[in-house]
Formats: sequence, structure tokens, C-alpha cells
Amino acid sequence: MTTTAVLGPGGFPAAGAALGGANGTNTEDRFLKLLVAQMRNQDPLNPMDNAQVTSQMAQIQTVSGIDKLNTTVQGLNAQFAQLQALSGAALVGRDVLIEGNRLIADADGSGHGGFELASPADRVRLEVLDASGRVIDASELGAMASGRHSFDWTPPPGVAAASAARFRIAATLGATAVNATAFTRDRVDAVSVGPTGLMLELAHFGPLAYDQVKAFD
Repeated sequence: MTTTAVLGPGGFPAAGAALGGANGTNTEDRFLKLLVAQMRNQDPLNPMDNAQVTSQMAQIQTVSGIDKLNTTVQGLNAQFAQLQALSGAALVGRDVLIEGNRLIADADGSGHGGFELASPADRVRLEVLDASGRVIDASELGAMASGRHSFDWTPPPGVAAASAARFRIAATLGATAVNATAFTRDRVDAVSVGPTGLMLELAHFGPLAYDQVKAFD
């Protein structure tokens, strides 16, 4: 990388330019020392004028202001991360809906999930599938408005809850199919704050970014 030096009167580096890479520590003191050195060693036939001194003073103020702004932003980022962690702690133990059609059974053998309808439907049908994709149960959910909905599935006699792997929603309005987006329900076991923000540790799906959660139940 090529570095270009900015020269002041007499061939000495301009004070403001010399501080371009300063980290903010003793910045003003370094500036004053450089400025005094320039004035002592300036060319008598080409001395610094007031405009040059004012320009360099403006440069040091800019550098100092940027340093202070960076410090403030870093402090705000740290506070925001702490706030995220505190807010995330309240999510432990709650259920979340994430995009997907996996059907997870809880301790009592019931499965839970959700879906979102793009428009109203006069018929909504829930189908439960096993790992091979075979329909092992189906139920009519009736007419529903557009938007997000949740459902609970209890396996009928002769159907083991463990055999349920996935589900699908078939929705229609008259003879027209209605688009339905499936959501899987999972439980938040832990939270953490990573480089990209708040992370949720889900019971079955593992780590998931907070912004991938569609809803909390």
C-alpha cells in the first residue's frame, strides 16, 4: 500500500495529516507538538499564515470528534448487546414458530404446529405424514381467515405419535387453492448474544438467529 504524505510549509508533514491514523490517545498533545515543530522550522520566506493554522486546527478537531463519536457508538453497542441478552433471557422456555413443516410431539404425545394463509379459505385440511411421506391422519379445520394460525394434533387410536414426522396444509376458497406457509413449533432452551446478534438455542433445531423466528407462542 502506498502512503502519501501531506507536507506543510518548509517540507514538514502537516500536523492534521500526521494524525490521520491516530487512535485518539493524547491526540491533542501530539497535534500541538507537531504544530510547534512546524512553526519553529518553517521557511522564513514562506511562513504559515492564519488560514493554514486554522485549517490544521479544524483537522485536529475533526479527528478528535471522530474518536469521541467512535467511543460513544462502541458504548451504545455494548449496552444494546446487554439489553438483548436481558430481553432474550425472558424467552427461555417459550415456544416459537419457525418456517418449516416438521411436526414435533411433546411429552403427552400431541403435535403442534402453525401455518399462515395468504387469503381467506372456506376449507382448510391438515394432513399428518410419516417419515416416508405417507398420510397417517387427516382432519378438517374448517373455514379460516387470512393470517397466521396454530393447531394441536392428537394422534387417533392406532397411530403412534412418534410416527408423525411432517404435516401439510391444503386450503381452498371455492375451487381456488389458497397459499399456505407451514410453521414448525419448537421450544427455546437457552439464549446467547453472538457477533450477528441474539441467538436462540432450540430444543430440536439447535441454534437459530432471532430474526428467523416468525412468532412466539
